[in-house]
Amino acid sequence: MSKETLAVETKPVASLADVPLMDWGNGDKFAAKFCYVGPIVGAKQLGCMLTIVPPGKIAFPYHAHHANEEMFVILAGSGEYRFGGKTYPIRAGDVLAAPAGGPEVAHQIVNTGSEEMRYLGISTMKYPDAVDYPDSGKFAVWSLPDPSGARNKMGLRFIGRREMAVKYWDGE
Repeated sequence: MSKETLAVETKPVASLADVPLMDWGNGDKFAAKFCYVGPIVGAKQLGCMLTIVPPGKIAFPYHAHHANEEMFVILAGSGEYRFGGKTYPIRAGDVLAAPAGGPEVAHQIVNTGSEEMRYLGISTMKYPDAVDYPDSGKFAVWSLPDPSGARNKMGLRFIGRREMAVKYWDGE
């Protein structure tokens, strides 16, 4: 399945039971299925993503957005919320905040429960955005996404490490 939003009719109502899911993951630690719900319901300035994480897995690395704020609503399951160096137990019905900022707001949802975890991730859609990954020492920069909602069609996407930096006049 392609990593872009599947072609579905845009209408202001969608059932989470019927949205097209995409597989996502890496190695033994990261695994999930997700769907960008925002484009399906026609949202332009708010992102919404359904994420389904199997027991013992994580969907995304520990990270902090510099431009976008996120909120998560746990629909099913239980686990832990890593936030700014602390860990909080979470379960169905909990609402989690992840404001924009630096390492003090880095966050990650971990399914430590025995059943799959389902949650909605709701976010502002501010671009460009820079994201820090404290566990791996990486950063990412994204420019404006494609208006169709296809996440793999961004104008600029760069992931690197600070030691890769060059001086302003390098190559000029």
